[in-house]
Amino acid sequence: MGLLEFQSKLKGCRYCRDVLGLKFEPKPLVWGREGARIVVIGQAPSMSAGLCGRPFSKDLETPDASGRRLIEWLGVQERTFFDPDIFYITGVAHCYPGKGKGGDLPPPRVCAEMWLGEELSYLSPRLFVILGRYAASWAFPKRKFEDLVFEELEFRGRTAIVLPHPSPANRGWFKAHPEFAGRLTVLRGLISRALTDSVLCT
Repeated sequence: MGLLEFQSKLKGCRYCRDVLGLKFEPKPLVWGREGARIVVIGQAPSMSAGLCGRPFSKDLETPDASGRRLIEWLGVQERTFFDPDIFYITGVAHCYPGKGKGGDLPPPRVCAEMWLGEELSYLSPRLFVILGRYAASWAFPKRKFEDLVFEELEFRGRTAIVLPHPSPANRGWFKAHPEFAGRLTVLRGLISRALTDSVLCT
């Protein structure tokens, strides 16, 4: 099976409706192509991203607040971030998980167990960008999140960087860790190298 066939199969997944009992129709979000240089692994699509079919977006033209901040962190143009030949964007969950009392529900881990590992097996990026605690705990089990944010890392044999989730709701974390601003220079250097390197190291 190739990536396109896998993505088609993933889009047909209805596990959250049929087994977990979610009250709305699942709509797995897939974004990116096999040769993408950078893979972003996030938490789960927002409701708006799930509805419009574009990650980190209010609609097909407008990034959401998290998307705008992430694009700024990365130091790239919006058109570059949403270019599926450059950025492959996925998550611990591929569908919007629903609303809880304190915000969106956590991504169901079963989604990553069913899909994410196989999805990544089709990709050979130059860089992994891992967003937030849920994605970090999946990629680096039993590691302290704050340590991961400030370490030089490898994931699946590739350079990786862990970032806090760019949501405005995460302002408490940013206030508690003002030193994170210094990591943006490191991040942008990694992004620049991933976009300009002509040879993929193995």
